Amino acid sequence: MLLLVLAHFVAAAVAPALVARLGRRAFMAVALVPLAAFVWTLARTPTVVDSGVVMESISWVPALGLELAFAMGTLQWAMALVVAGVGALVLFYCASYFSDDEPGLGAFAGTFVAFAGAMLGLVLADDLLVLYVFWELTTVFSYLLIGHDPTSRASRTAGMQALIVTTFGGLAMLVGILLLGVESGTFRISELLADPPTGTVVTVGVLLLLVGAISKSALFPFHFWLPGAMAAPTPVSAYLHAAAMVKAGVYLVALLAPAFAGTAGWHELLLTLGVVTMLLGGWRALRQLDIKLLLAYGTVSQLGFLLVITSLGTRTAALAGLAMVVAHALFKSSLFLVVGIVDRRAGTRDLRKLSGVGRSAPVLAGAAFLAGASMAGLPPLAGFVAKESVYAALLGVSSNGDRSDVAPLAGWIVLIGVLLGSALTAAYTARFLWGTFATKRDTAPSDVGRISVGFMAAPVLLAASSLVVGLLARAEDVALSPYADLFPDAGEREHLALWHGFELPLLLSLLSLALGALLFSRREGFALLQAALPHPRSAEDGYRWLMRRIDRAAVEVTGFTQRGSVGIYLAVILGVVVLVPGTAVLLALPGRVDVVLWDAPGQAVVGAVVIVSAILTTRARRRLKAVVLVGVTGYGTAMLFVLHGAPDLALTQVLVETVSLVVFVLVIRRLPEYFTDRPLSRRRYARMAMGALVASVVTGVMLLSAGARRATPVSAEFPAEAVAYGGGRNIVNITLVDIRAWDTMGEIAVLVAAATGVASLVFIASRTQTIRRVQDITVTTPRAQFVDNPGRRTWLPGPRTLAPDRRSIVFEVITRLIFHTIVVFSIYLLFTGHNHPGGGFAAGLVTGLALVVRYLAGGRYELDEAAPVDAGVLMGTGLFVATGSGLAPLAFGGVVLQSAIIDLHVPVVGDIHFVTSTFFDVGVYLVVVGLLLDLLRSLGSGIDRHIVREEREQAGVTP
Repeated sequence: MLLLVLAHFVAAAVAPALVARLGRRAFMAVALVPLAAFVWTLARTPTVVDSGVVMESISWVPALGLELAFAMGTLQWAMALVVAGVGALVLFYCASYFSDDEPGLGAFAGTFVAFAGAMLGLVLADDLLVLYVFWELTTVFSYLLIGHDPTSRASRTAGMQALIVTTFGGLAMLVGILLLGVESGTFRISELLADPPTGTVVTVGVLLLLVGAISKSALFPFHFWLPGAMAAPTPVSAYLHAAAMVKAGVYLVALLAPAFAGTAGWHELLLTLGVVTMLLGGWRALRQLDIKLLLAYGTVSQLGFLLVITSLGTRTAALAGLAMVVAHALFKSSLFLVVGIVDRRAGTRDLRKLSGVGRSAPVLAGAAFLAGASMAGLPPLAGFVAKESVYAALLGVSSNGDRSDVAPLAGWIVLIGVLLGSALTAAYTARFLWGTFATKRDTAPSDVGRISVGFMAAPVLLAASSLVVGLLARAEDVALSPYADLFPDAGEREHLALWHGFELPLLLSLLSLALGALLFSRREGFALLQAALPHPRSAEDGYRWLMRRIDRAAVEVTGFTQRGSVGIYLAVILGVVVLVPGTAVLLALPGRVDVVLWDAPGQAVVGAVVIVSAILTTRARRRLKAVVLVGVTGYGTAMLFVLHGAPDLALTQVLVETVSLVVFVLVIRRLPEYFTDRPLSRRRYARMAMGALVASVVTGVMLLSAGARRATPVSAEFPAEAVAYGGGRNIVNITLVDIRAWDTMGEIAVLVAAATGVASLVFIASRTQTIRRVQDITVTTPRAQFVDNPGRRTWLPGPRTLAPDRRSIVFEVITRLIFHTIVVFSIYLLFTGHNHPGGGFAAGLVTGLALVVRYLAGGRYELDEAAPVDAGVLMGTGLFVATGSGLAPLAFGGVVLQSAIIDLHVPVVGDIHFVTSTFFDVGVYLVVVGLLLDLLRSLGSGIDRHIVREEREQAGVTP
């Protein structure tokens, strides 16, 4: 199961390349992945029908008890068939729906397949935390799909609205998951359902889970995001908003119902909101003129209906609910795809402008009629079979014959609400079919032209499936019964069937159809009634009001706290440091503090140098002098590391300090040479006092914390653990890539994000501009028309683009001699870092310094000659390598970020000791090199371009 999910994400990664090569036909290729998932799931039918469960579990983080656990029972089997089957058909449909010149088609294809994989993972997950991960992935991918067209304000607004609403529900759901898991002692869903916990904490946790379900499935008051999401392309609506994402909330309720349907507040919340949503959605569907919006509000109505029936907690209701979930996915996705064809061919979705489409496209009209008949509940369609059982379940609850926790009076109210909602469903179904396909007297015929077989295949197959499932009601009953058997049985086992005889459920079905037909026949008068009724504030208005208030509050808070002054920010931060830890230091000071001033005289000398440098830094007026003195303090700290026997830390400190000096020097080129010479003011005295207080607090904290140790330090066991666990003798490197590899993974991800921010904030074009080689350019300086002969051999190619007075032949020669040596040394540090000073971080810094030398010797063009690669690509590759090396152990039965130690004896070469975490270190190396290259291109090359532009403007030279 995990491989099936991963296959979707692999397909998503290659989809853009396939689209670039094959165009829209690439959708047919990527559709093979969900098709394979559908076939695999279908092959497990005998096991599921026999009440079996297919399970799979892979250890993820054993220390925390985290597992990638998956399970497929009857409920998951039915949902997986829907997710994979409808997904494959919709992707096939996309090949005809889109044109080859559709903007962003590659990204759309990849996101769509990734969403299908996330949805498949969601319905198969047997761990609440894993389920939540996939839950949020569907939220993110749906946001990207809804906002597919970034130039459309409607798409952007709808995507953001869906993201905010569903993320809010997801956060509430996460809190519920944590409460439930901590209280029960397990996050495994199968264990929770087998032995459900009880108590107030569990009740709160379950209700928070339901908040996530109702927001995802667009129940009132969160229903408004679904119609707004119709700004997405129609295939997105057909899949996400009919067959997949909105079913996630229904699935969660159906999953929890066997164990928690009796929880306090369960029925009150879901039945009330479900009935209100069903009626509200149906009422508003009858007001729509856009056939896609009509179906959208119909979907809202149907989702309320589904949550009502799946939440009842009886066997009959469970069977009917799951059958209705399958039926709804088939007929609603088919109808949305029909709308897509009509929209593409007729050029409109306004039912007032459509006419004669049924005559010109009879096959399409036939498919729509089958799907619509199933939605309205006409025999012999799947919708009729399911709705018959729904009425039977509601009658059982109303009479208390099914021993439900729902009071009989509440049961009758729900039954009446569902009956009225079904009547509205029949009415808006007729409105849709009439508005889309009927020939209207005063409307010009709509020309849909010839529709290809490939374009109509998906909606026709889905509509036909509604008929087939309805005719095979008995087989469907056998397949879905194992799920229904999880619920209490009142003694009368209801079955799915086309014919139960002339019973009350059939009469209720006929009554709802008759009421629906009456509403449709009186549609003009009913429309006038709807228009005459007062329109209270809608949930959309409430959402917009709330967002405006949040935006206003954000502006006020930002205006109060973000004053645009670095001095104020530092004062607040340091003031908190002085008040909070400082108070603790004062309270603890009466205790004894043992201080050892130094272990060797050399430490005292270095310490004195650091102190003097720090004092001189505060006294320096020149910025460059201050930067150099700060560097002295850093190098002094590195020397203290050496004296304490930590060469690896010393190496890293020296490299970081050197890189920091370079960055400072690059920046201060655009700053005044001297600091301000204004006389000391009260504010500056206050800053000096704050600095002294902070220094005192930090000193006190260090003395107290170091003197408070009572247990044996953890470092005492590190040498042995480094060899046994990490297979190396460099404790620092093994800590980074083995013991706390998760921290390192997070840190390099933050590095990538920070580098992206620097590049975009400093010079927004630095990432996107073409890397230019020296042989491709002609340079005109503002001082003279000098350009070296491009064919002349030089020590370095870049310096010939500089003015003669800016070149140093000695520097160029030295750079040519040492550059490759430095790079080779960095590679040595990379691969020797497991046993000797070095590692990916230090090696990356050394390579970065080699690039710095090339840049300083020859300018920005020399930097591009040294590294003709995009820094973003380099960092992305590094992150990919690190992530891939962390996930690779899963393929061999290991856990994430697990290392393997390989010892080989190679003739001539000798013994080779290799640890697979070296690949992770390679990823770190690439990220660090990319980061430094990004800094050089933004703070170095970017500022160079500005300087040259200013010089040209001053000299009057035309660029």
